[in-house]
Amino acid sequence: MSTFAIPKFPVVKQSLHAELKKRVQAYFDEQGIKSTGTPKLFTKAIVMIMAFVAVYIQLLVWTPVWYLALLEAVILGGLIAGIGFNVMHDGSHGSFSTNRWMNRIAASSMSMLGANHFMWNMKHNMIHHSFTNIDGVDDDIEIGVLMRMAPTQKRLKMHKFQHFYFWFLYMQLYIFWIFFTDYNKYFSKKIGNVPLKKMEFKDHFEFWIVKVYHAAFFIVIPIYALGWLPWLVGFIVMSMVAGFILSIVFQLAHTVEHTEFPVADIASHQLPDEFAAHQIKTTANFATRNKLVSWLVGGLNFQIEHHLFPKISHVHYPAISKIVKAVCAEYQLQYIEYPTMRRAVVAHVRFLRDLGRAD
Repeated sequence: MSTFAIPKFPVVKQSLHAELKKRVQAYFDEQGIKSTGTPKLFTKAIVMIMAFVAVYIQLLVWTPVWYLALLEAVILGGLIAGIGFNVMHDGSHGSFSTNRWMNRIAASSMSMLGANHFMWNMKHNMIHHSFTNIDGVDDDIEIGVLMRMAPTQKRLKMHKFQHFYFWFLYMQLYIFWIFFTDYNKYFSKKIGNVPLKKMEFKDHFEFWIVKVYHAAFFIVIPIYALGWLPWLVGFIVMSMVAGFILSIVFQLAHTVEHTEFPVADIASHQLPDEFAAHQIKTTANFATRNKLVSWLVGGLNFQIEHHLFPKISHVHYPAISKIVKAVCAEYQLQYIEYPTMRRAVVAHVRFLRDLGRAD
């Protein structure tokens, strides 16, 4: 029985990552600014969280007519995704603020939405950001038998239709995450093939207190205030909107036509490219000139910059993207970028269609 081995990046003399970090740091030094969030980001975070609380209370206390209630459920779903992108994400990477506790509070906004930060930190920060698009390691491309997300995954007959039904599965992400994957990771003590790091008492306590809180505020109290059926309809609408937005934004960054899915050498477990080149080849940007998209998705349309510099707040990505582009040109690396969100969605659908076809 073979044991799982974590892939390794090759060590090179002239590191692309070191060169990128040197030039980006020079930019911050020249501008005399910090690489963390700005007052505008803090204001956006407060507005989004207050809006979420206000809509939640409005639905429960002053419940409007059914069609307005459904609209508010859609808004709640959008706010869940927005808080995840703009507040939790930067906080969990330590880029929201220079203050450690502010980062922790921002990261803990995930708990407000019912997800566990410990699991997210290991799944996203430690695994996905290190081993992007590596089948068997990156949990983001492990959807199970229902979809084929990498060329090395087994193709089933149903996959030839996956570019038609993917949107429905993406809608299930939030519900699946809250009610299944967090628990599956907790009890199996691993994420995919990667063992979980040891959980301390506080990690166990936080896991269960968040789940109890979520059950109380998103299930028990709404059912008591609204009744079973209105709660069920509203919860499903909210969850599906949140799930689809969260899914599509992250998938547009990695599972599109031009991104790569590197395979480690069987004997040495070494990957073909150093860390920075690997991130550039496995990641794509989209709609970077659309300020509204950038604002809504917390700069995650600048995904290349985010993967190279996760500890830099997304508010700085438009500026440092120019530096990254220039370095990519010097090193003859393709900088994958789709000019609009529509073009990125088309590239994702084509990717799913091609993977679903017979090899």
